[in-house]
Amino acid sequence: MNPADQSITGRSSKDISVVISLLNEKESLPELVSWIRKVMKDNGFSYEIIMVDDGSSDGSWEIIKELASAGHGLTSAGHEKVQTERDKVQGENDKAQAGRDIRGISFRRNYGKSAALYWGFKAAEGNVVITMDADLQDSPDEIPAMYKMVTEEGYDIVSGWKQHRKDNKLTKNIPSKIYNAAARWITGIRLHDMNCGLKAYRNEVVKNIEVYGEMHRFIPYLAKNAGFTRIGEKPVHHQKRKYGKSKFGMSRFVNGFLDLMSIWFLCTFGKNPMHFFGMTGILMFLAGGIIAVWLIISKVVHQLNGLDFRPVTDQPLFYLALVAVLMGVMLFLAGFICELISRNSPSRNNYNIKARF
Repeated sequence: MNPADQSITGRSSKDISVVISLLNEKESLPELVSWIRKVMKDNGFSYEIIMVDDGSSDGSWEIIKELASAGHGLTSAGHEKVQTERDKVQGENDKAQAGRDIRGISFRRNYGKSAALYWGFKAAEGNVVITMDADLQDSPDEIPAMYKMVTEEGYDIVSGWKQHRKDNKLTKNIPSKIYNAAARWITGIRLHDMNCGLKAYRNEVVKNIEVYGEMHRFIPYLAKNAGFTRIGEKPVHHQKRKYGKSKFGMSRFVNGFLDLMSIWFLCTFGKNPMHFFGMTGILMFLAGGIIAVWLIISKVVHQLNGLDFRPVTDQPLFYLALVAVLMGVMLFLAGFICELISRNSPSRNNYNIKARF
């Protein structure tokens, strides 16, 4: 049975898979893992934490391996010292669980968040998949409510909404509002914060979409085009960055707008690029042809009536018609080539993995 079928039938061995993509976040990892473990234990969830190291150079991978070792983090904040014999037995069970709850994937170099999520989704076994950033700005305390929205309220995706962002207003908050307004208009999905890293997905969703390039920003749109239309939103608590600096600047939003146009085109014409290029090419060709016919008819009419008429090649409309016809032919050929490429393209998600466990 493939993972998607496993999720549909509810036979997954885990309730939740938490997928965390990270780049140079070693200071925050122990605290984040301890926090997630506490939330999972308090709510009785069976779970796994999938940490994808996107080519970190600060020793993040070594921290991940330490956290995955049995018993690591059991004396962190939120875990009390065992006193009774019963507590000692429970403590041993917790030790056995710690280490088995973390799975790690390490890239040889930085490929980007989409690549990390692609492999995290591929590895996820939980009925509900939670994505979150590793910088402690996303709160694991939101997980139980988002899990319930998927499992009990029937949502395919639940996206976090950072109503009160703890980021720089000029470089992040304002551009984010503009970007999200454009995203709502183009995609038709009424989310206030499409780019929020904290999201919950039904397992079936992540197994049926392909995330590549920089398309992680538009997973709800990809899911919608794959037929998963029940998309909800939950206001979430957003915290100030505690360690390190943000990896994103203003260029992120410029690239985001370009990617938004790209994903719209791919979702609309990606399977049949000939529909766009071919139709545009035909319209250009017809426009050029109509102009050329009009010039010929005008010349004939003038000659029949003994009127002066400038040579066709001396008129700007002739060159406009010529350009339109040539562009029409080129666009049609471009559509044909794109059609061939789209039908014979190899996998777009080939990444060099250094280690995994």
